[in-house]
Amino acid sequence: MSMALSSSPHSPAILTASQFSTHSPLPKLTTSHLFFSSSKPSNQTSYFNLSSSYSTIDRSWRARVSFFPAFLKKGKDAKVLKEELLEAIDPLDRGADAIPEDQQRVDEIARKLEAVNPTKEPLKSDLLNGKWELLYTTSQSILQTQRPKLLRSKTNYQAINADTLRAQNMESWPFFNQVTADLTPLSAKKVAVKFDFFKILGLIPVKAP
Repeated sequence: MSMALSSSPHSPAILTASQFSTHSPLPKLTTSHLFFSSSKPSNQTSYFNLSSSYSTIDRSWRARVSFFPAFLKKGKDAKVLKEELLEAIDPLDRGADAIPEDQQRVDEIARKLEAVNPTKEPLKSDLLNGKWELLYTTSQSILQTQRPKLLRSKTNYQAINADTLRAQNMESWPFFNQVTADLTPLSAKKVAVKFDFFKILGLIPVKAP
């Protein structure tokens, strides 16, 4: 199963997850944060004879300089992939209208986006915390495609608290059902999900079997 969520109301930040089941990878944040600082230029001017002095430049300095183009390209790739992912899922009614070819395309883009994720240990990142709006899923239990559209949740949210290792899924109109879960870390990128309580109509608590 695949899921994509966006922080509400802003869309550039995307969470993606694959195989979101009882042993699912924690959604990975794909927002990049690049910070640049500049120091005051030195008054001393250095001159280089390009024909003879280039080979004397420190190799480690060149290695550091060569790192930045690759780093910037990675951030650019992530931005392009986010836009491509949002464009792919936009006409799919959160996944309800997706055919197998659509699902495959979305999954491929999501995997590429995860590959350039700058957050290597998302479970330890504060960026994961918050209330996220569901934009796409392959879960039929969430989509409820067997219901008439008027009886399907208009919007779905997931609240994640990485500090307390708790998550909550919430439906909106017309039923406002909720489910809460414990998250058990399996790695810095993966958790086991155990649902413990359901709320019918957002009011009636029912313990999970």
